[in-house]
Amino acid sequence: MLPTREEILKSVAFNTSRSGGKGGQNVNKVSSKVELIFNLENSEYLSDEEKLILKTRLENRLDSEGLLHIVSQEDRSQLLNKEKTVAKLIDLLKRSLIVQKKRKPTKIPKAVIQKRLRNKSVNAERKETRKKPGFD
Repeated sequence: MLPTREEILKSVAFNTSRSGGKGGQNVNKVSSKVELIFNLENSEYLSDEEKLILKTRLENRLDSEGLLHIVSQEDRSQLLNKEKTVAKLIDLLKRSLIVQKKRKPTKIPKAVIQKRLRNKSVNAERKETRKKPGFD
């Protein structure tokens, strides 16, 4: 089950710092870069099964302590960057918890096979009539 925004905000920690990029003098004065830190183990709204799935699918993004870090520094506003990190986390959780259906192998229908063979024979006949007659 996916958590709501309020549940996520209760269970994450935010770090802010000065970011680079556009913004001129604002970049040197304001801490607009936001880092969201999400502890997968301490999340109460995820079941043990979901935690296990997330651990395996997000193992490259987790640090040594099992924390997930999401950073945003695209905007000049700290509030907008905070909103973007929360949206990124929700999207990441959604995509990671999707279970794909197992593919059922299907046969090629007989009618399709027969049609292909008929077309091949018609094409072969057409090309055979183009040949010059032999003197055998």
